[in-house]
Amino acid sequence: MTWEPDDRDENELQPSYAMREYLAEIYRLQEDSPTVSTTALAERLNVSAPAIPRMLRRLQSAGYVERVPYYGSQLTELGRQEALREIRRHRILEVFLVKLMGFTWDEAHEHSEVMGRGLNEAISERMAQMTNHPTRCPHGEPIPDVNGVLPEVNDICIMNLGVGQKGAVSRVRTHEPEKLQYFAKLGLVPGADFEIVGRAPFNGPMRLRVGRDDNVVLGAELTKSLWVSRAEE
Repeated sequence: MTWEPDDRDENELQPSYAMREYLAEIYRLQEDSPTVSTTALAERLNVSAPAIPRMLRRLQSAGYVERVPYYGSQLTELGRQEALREIRRHRILEVFLVKLMGFTWDEAHEHSEVMGRGLNEAISERMAQMTNHPTRCPHGEPIPDVNGVLPEVNDICIMNLGVGQKGAVSRVRTHEPEKLQYFAKLGLVPGADFEIVGRAPFNGPMRLRVGRDDNVVLGAELTKSLWVSRAEE
């Protein structure tokens, strides 16, 4: 899949930052569900519920979103392309902030949201060059390439694994600063090796060995955010 120009009006080819932000969030939500409700979108974007239908009508009129009666909204192919553009810009900016500007990974998302409003394609690609064309953001999420193709990611939520299984952290799927700080304190960052050494029943706390520390304990809420690649058997 490549990003091809079309014959639409020039203004339609330049969605506002707010439109791009909505498209990117719909894409992220669609990773877990084929359609997205207005409630889920309002919660993720932290905006009032009445504002969501207005923006969805704009996105639908521009050809980025389509309604699925009784279920919610989903991206069209055009919307998916625009969402991936925005996700690429956002994640490259996060890498730039961490690698070259010295921000921590728990600061990167918020700063990227603010700075991303003025980020164009030329600046984004220069940042990609300066950070050696990254394929993952600081949290481990894949970065689409210039053609809109996502690198293959083969991982699983750690809550689906059992005692004795080993692997490496692939992604930490939260933007909450406190959680990211705690994961960093435990050493559970992308690339870190782990082994599950204990687990309480009924989805209780999980005990891990991370490096030399075999007493790292995660509650159920945190395990939902930790995605890992399993070691080969």
